Parts: sequence; structure tokens; C-alpha cells
Amino acid sequence: MEATREIYWNVGHGVTPLMYLLAFLSMGVCAWGFYRRLPFYLMGQPLNRLDALSRRAAIFLKNTFGQIRVREVPVPGTQHALFFWGFLLLFIGTLLVMVQADFTDPLFALRFLKGKFYLGFKIVLNAAGIAAILTMLGLGIRRFIGRPEGLVTAWDDYVIHLLLLVILVTGFCVEGVRMAVTELHQNPWLARFSFGGLPVAHLMDGIDPDTQRAAHRFLWWFHFLLAMSFIVLIPFTKLKHLFTTPANYLFTDLRPKGAIDTIDLEDESRETYGVAGVNEFTWKHIYDADACMACKRCQDRCPAWQTGKPLSPMKVVQQVGEVAFGAPRENLVEKVTRDVLWACTTCRACQTICPAHIEHVNKILEMRRHLALMQGEFPGDEVRAAEANYEVNGNPFGIAPAARGDWRDGLDLAVAGEGDEFDVLYFVGCYASFDKRNQAVARNFSRICAAAGIKVGILGKEEVCCGEPSRKLGNEYLYQMQARQNIETMQGYQVKKVVTTCPHCFNTLARDYRDLGFEAEVEHYTTFLDRLIADGKLGIKPQELNCTYHDSCYLGRYMDIYAAPRRVLDACGASIAEMDKSRHESFCCGGGGGRILAEERIGTRISEARIGMAAATGAPVLVANCPFCLTMFEDGIKTGGFEEKIQVQDLAEVVLQRLNLPG
Repeated sequence: MEATREIYWNVGHGVTPLMYLLAFLSMGVCAWGFYRRLPFYLMGQPLNRLDALSRRAAIFLKNTFGQIRVREVPVPGTQHALFFWGFLLLFIGTLLVMVQADFTDPLFALRFLKGKFYLGFKIVLNAAGIAAILTMLGLGIRRFIGRPEGLVTAWDDYVIHLLLLVILVTGFCVEGVRMAVTELHQNPWLARFSFGGLPVAHLMDGIDPDTQRAAHRFLWWFHFLLAMSFIVLIPFTKLKHLFTTPANYLFTDLRPKGAIDTIDLEDESRETYGVAGVNEFTWKHIYDADACMACKRCQDRCPAWQTGKPLSPMKVVQQVGEVAFGAPRENLVEKVTRDVLWACTTCRACQTICPAHIEHVNKILEMRRHLALMQGEFPGDEVRAAEANYEVNGNPFGIAPAARGDWRDGLDLAVAGEGDEFDVLYFVGCYASFDKRNQAVARNFSRICAAAGIKVGILGKEEVCCGEPSRKLGNEYLYQMQARQNIETMQGYQVKKVVTTCPHCFNTLARDYRDLGFEAEVEHYTTFLDRLIADGKLGIKPQELNCTYHDSCYLGRYMDIYAAPRRVLDACGASIAEMDKSRHESFCCGGGGGRILAEERIGTRISEARIGMAAATGAPVLVANCPFCLTMFEDGIKTGGFEEKIQVQDLAEVVLQRLNLPG
């Protein structure tokens, strides 16, 4: 007997008109549910997120069907992916049954669900159904019994989990009752391939055939109506992410990571800056609220949230949705609150882990722009004073520009404008120029370059802050003033190559300045040193060093530079004890987003939390690559009581100690 089965057994082909009517009605309600949200998205400002369609399609396919971003958190992510794949296979199986029963068989007498293909079909669908049931139970246990802290559970979570579980179970029940009548005794060999429904078939064995048939008809319709209910509920519950999240992969920002819109400050028609109402956001920022799964991964990774600040990136996204879909005229800044907005370090940990490609950071930055440019607000008086110092002296310390190059005493450095030629321009930055601890880094880097035969030049008193702290605090006006001054100066000296020891300067010069016409090559010193060592230009004598290494946010998550500094340490003879949170999962020092200028008044210090992670490795030395990180860690060691446990060194210090230099 050929392996196959009768489709519509016991219910008959006469059910198809009603079945398709209900199916189309359900899909119509589902489509209407999504359509009614369209006007809310369109409240936002226009934005083209359908360019480079081939690239966007690749991102969509990889993340939707590969569940790449979902699986980055292993246990719940893998469970979710297995459920998705199982449910997808069941859906494909249902489509194949429909195609044969209602199209190829009646129109062309073509049946493909038979023989070996049918056996494989049964194995795959039964395995998929069992996997979906088990993962749904696992996800349910996590959400309702062992719920992690911060995971919010609403009414639709109960409805969704129960509905999906009952749909899956009744599917096996329908199959099992049919098998009890048609296969269990007549063709037991075939019944074994339907191993998911087989227990139900045995349970129904021996019951009166009329009762079996009546039970089958009831279960068939019950299962079908549950499936239609599932379709109807999609746009009205969290199930909407089945469509909104994959679509958000198409809408992802293809610009370099961390890109910020550069405001045209010369536009006289513009009356406001930043965002106070949802209509001032782009449609994508509003749409993100519907794409959010409320999985809280962003919240779990947020250093501000983890140290007792009120900032939850997930809640910010949800609040944008609450205002957009519930009270569009409400002031969004007041809804989110200032303490939340100023707590962000712009580390991008939230966006890196988000499985839905939601853009958290720029939402916060746009609201900060409103506070800074429209209301003149900053996190505290100390920040206001620093901003005033930037305007007058080009640095946050209020030190005269003439002293910007004083750190170079005794070094053979060229100063642009004084006639000497140089190979690379060292953009020093404010902290390496004026902060005593970071001045040592500048001197060390300069000595390393000299040892490699590289002539280094600096701008000296003509250099001003790159503008990054001001920009991240929302002060776009001051940022552009500083940026244009630096660009004009470097272009005036025809600078072709820039190296910086600050990841914030690196990110700003290499990416943000492009919007303002800057074209010179920009490199961070970690990759610069890595290449010098690889080319044999530095005579490194390895010495043992037991250390741990901190991936700064603006070098790691923003620029994807993880390997180069580790290669440098390896060449120096260092043994790295990695922290639990490293590479793209690294924990912020607390100095990003302009927070380097602000007092940390709420919760515990982020720097102390990170120093604690470093000390937990048992390594006596923490190696940093950023002046903000170095400063924050020096403070965190003192305030956290880690003086006897760990010290901080900059990567340039580690390298210099292993070079044969006079003195």
C-alpha cells in the first residue's frame, strides 16, 4: 500500500467554501489591524529606508529565517528560534496540503503527498510540532514560573502562550483520532511515521467508530477556528512582532554604526531642534515601538540600568509607542523624564543586543538636543560650566589654548604651522592635552612613534575639542562650531593622515566629520601600533604581564576593533584574563555620552561596577585604550576601594615599557 492519506477525511471537500471564507475574513481583520496603525507611523517625519534593497533583503533573510540576532542570547534565544522554525515548518506543511487538496489534485489530478516524499513530510512535521510544543513549554516556564527580574508579563502573554500551545496539541489530536480509525490497525507501519499523533491514536483505540469520527470533526473545526483566531489576534497583541520585527530588518540603518543626523544650522526655516513630540521623530522611531518584543535584552545590557539609574532602553521605546498611539500631543521629554535621558552613556550595548534592530540611542540623543538647544538644559552645573569652557577655550577644563601643547616638552614633535614636516598628525584630544594622567599616554605614544621612525605632528594651540561630548549631550551647535574649526585648520595644513589615542575623537573625526567635508584618513592608535609591530618597525622585547583588557565602547561596538589591541598585548608578552563582559558585550566605563563631564548622582558608579569585573579576573592590571576609560577607572579604583587589588595602564604604556629606548 502506497504511503499517503486522504485529505479532508471525515469532513469532506464541502467544508472548503466555509473554510476559505473564514480564512479570508481572518486575514482581512489582520490586515485591517495593521492598516489602522499606519497613520500613527506617518505622524513622523519622512525617512528613506528602502534604498539598497538587495543589501536590506540579505539582512532580512538572514535574521528572519536564520534567527541570527535572536540566538545571541543562548537559552531563550535558541528556544525562540526552535519554536519559530518548528511553527514555520508546520505552516509550510499546511500550505502543501492546501495546494494538493484544493489545486493540483482537483485541477490536474496531481498528488505529490505520497510515497517517500509523504513519509519525509510526516517525519519533518511531527518533529517540528513536538519541538514547537517543548520550546513553547520552556518559554512559558521562563515567563510565568521562573520569570527573570524585569521581564514584564501582560494579559496577552497568557493568551498567546495558551493559544499557541492548544493549536499545536489539537493538531496532533486531530491526526491521532484519524489514525485510530484509518491507520493504527489497517496500516501500522505507516502510523509509526506520525509519532506525534500516535499516542493519541492509541488512546482513542477501541472507542466506538462513530464517536471517533464525531470527535475528529469537532477537533478539526476547533483546531481550524483556533488557527483563525491566532491570525486575527496578531496585530492586536505582542504577536504583531511576527511581521513588524522582520520588516524592521528591512528598515535597518545602513549608515556606519552610531551615525547621527547632522543638523543644518543654516536653515532659517527651521524653528525647533531635537524632539519633544513624537511627530518630530521620523516614522522609523515610532515604528520601532511596534517592532519591540519587550524581551528586555537592551535593559539587561544597559550599564545605567545595571547600576541603579532609571534608564531602561526598552521602556524608552515603549514610551514612544505609548505617546504615539495613545496621546500624540503629550510632551515626550516629560514622559520619559530628564533623569532617564541624561543617564545614557551612548555605549550602544542596547542596540548591539537588540534582536529587532531598534534604534534606542538616537531617540535619546534627539530628546537631549531639544533640552540643550531649545531649553538650555544640561545634567548639572558642572556640565554647564564645561560647555562654557568649550566655547571660550576649546576644552572642558577652562585652560588657555596656548597651553594645549605643553605636554610635549622634551619630545621631538612637529607643530603644524611652524614649518616642520611630519608623517602623521596626532590629534591629541582634550584629556591627553591637559589631564596629567593622560598626558603620560600622549608622551608614550609620541616616543613609540619616534622609535618606529615616524615623525609626528600636532596642531598645538590650534587644536580644539573634537566636539563629541557636546554633541552627545545634545549641543549640536557647539559641536559643529568646534568641528568646523578643526576641519578648517587641518585642511589648511593639507593633513592626509590623522592618528588619535582617543576612541571618541577617532569615531568623530573618522565618521561624523565626513558630513562636514573632512576627508583625511583617520586611525586609532591600537590599529596603528598593531601594524607597526606586524611590519617589524618596533623592536618589542616581550615581558610577562598578567592583565585583563577593557574594550572601550567607541572602539569596540562603534568601530568593531577587538583583535588589534589584543594582538599588540600578545606581542608584548601579555596574558589576558578576559572579563565575563568583553568584546561586543563589554560593559561601559560610564564616561561616554558626555557623562565624563557629569557627576554620577543616581545609583552606584558605573566605573566601580566595571572595575569590580576586572578585579574578579584576579589580574593585577587592567589595560585601557581610551582617555575617558582611563580617567573613569582611576576614579573607580579610588572610590570603590580597589587600590590594593588592581591598577590601570594604557596600551601605549605597556608597549613603551618593552621598547629599547634611552632612559
